[in-house]
Amino acid sequence: MSTEQKNKINLVANSESKPYWEGAAKGQLLIRTCNACGKAHYYPRTICPHCFSEDTAFVEASGNGVIYSYSVTRQAKPPYVIAYVTLDEGVSMLTNIVDCEIDKISIGQKVKVKFNEAEDGYALPVFTSA
Repeated sequence: MSTEQKNKINLVANSESKPYWEGAAKGQLLIRTCNACGKAHYYPRTICPHCFSEDTAFVEASGNGVIYSYSVTRQAKPPYVIAYVTLDEGVSMLTNIVDCEIDKISIGQKVKVKFNEAEDGYALPVFTSA
């Protein structure tokens, strides 16, 4: 297996998440917003976790946010960073921080989305320093 094949991620999109993954493949970070209460939510699901309405829709997020919390896995080769990023829209998502110096990452640091290729034409949103 080539290094390129090992680095690809196989995603399974269901009917609720398929628009999210299709947007990511186009370089768009989509989140759901509730038309009943007006609140945004992430992960992609039809029912609003705030008011339980089914009147939700995908909207494009800015892709900008800040690191809320993170952890560095140094035992892996190469080391990697997993983090909760709070988007400017107010939702938090679990993701990876990439293309930056691991020892300079900090809570509150501004980040922006980028997309890494995954299997079947999809892309995975990850974040890098803004």
